[in-house]
Amino acid sequence: MMNSTKAYAAQSVTDRLGPFSLQRRGVGAHDVQIEILYCGVCHSDIHQVRNEWGGSIFPMVPGHEIVGRVIKVGDHVKKFSVGDLAGVGCMVDSCRTCPNCEIGLEQYCQKGMSPTYNGYEQDGKTPTYGGYSTQVVVDEKYTLKVSSNLPLQAVAPLLCAGITTYSPLRHWKINDGHKVGVLGLGGLGHMAVKFASSFGAEVTMLSTSLSKEADAKRLGAHKFALTSNQDVMKKFTHYFDFIVDTVSAPHDYSTYLHTLNTNGVLICVGVPPEPIKVPGFDLLLQRHSIAGSIIGGIPETQEMLDYCAAHQITSDVEVIKIQEINEAYERMLKGDVKYRFVIDIESLRNS
Repeated sequence: MMNSTKAYAAQSVTDRLGPFSLQRRGVGAHDVQIEILYCGVCHSDIHQVRNEWGGSIFPMVPGHEIVGRVIKVGDHVKKFSVGDLAGVGCMVDSCRTCPNCEIGLEQYCQKGMSPTYNGYEQDGKTPTYGGYSTQVVVDEKYTLKVSSNLPLQAVAPLLCAGITTYSPLRHWKINDGHKVGVLGLGGLGHMAVKFASSFGAEVTMLSTSLSKEADAKRLGAHKFALTSNQDVMKKFTHYFDFIVDTVSAPHDYSTYLHTLNTNGVLICVGVPPEPIKVPGFDLLLQRHSIAGSIIGGIPETQEMLDYCAAHQITSDVEVIKIQEINEAYERMLKGDVKYRFVIDIESLRNS
């Protein structure tokens, strides 16, 4: 039996988001039905609503930073009970059988994972709709346990901004003794600062804005470098072991490669609209690497949520009503948010 669900959607690439009704599937034997309480607003929501990455599917209900409460479980569900807090991140399924899926790297499913929205279920034809809605039905394998020890609205962005920065820091085993630069202080950057400093690394915020210095240090950065100041940047030549690059606007990668020590890695988690251009010698002469990373698999995302609960780490958020989403998008494009908008879905439920 299908479930009629209130949502907010973009009907086309030129439309503002507005009220929409969608049909969620009934709760199957392995499914969890979640009443959505909060949903984070990711910059990728804007990219996809505006078809800046291509291939957007309309109508589109964005939202992949979902937290809520379980209201129904299937007969074979083992991990969740009615009343539990639960989360859903950037994917709701994958092939489950490829080598990556078998080791908990579902985000790199070789047959293609099913994104939480703007994609298709594994049947290749049923569209997925995201968390700008009142409820969602997800297989328990792709549902995450959420602690009650943290404020739910501040947990929601961990499902994307959190795991997007946690995963590469863990993959490269960054800890005390490492010098880490974080490029860009936004939704991703502020989480990279929090995690890297929590793991024991010396963290330097790399920013074009001097006004970000105080906040960067409040979040855990030990140093601050104004990237437009050439004299300052020269002091960081061959300095960093890693740089986490969160910037999604075009920028000069060579500037930051020069600040890497021998064997240093520039880790890209932001997605600029243009291809990366790098002179070969900027890689060859110090054995530098440019690498990429997206989110994390289900086991690692659960690990991240558990780590945050144990260490009291959350996102800095501004809670909004669903009716304010279009204005929030415009403010995001201006950098006018510290550091993540989160929608109170009660505003949609009561509309």
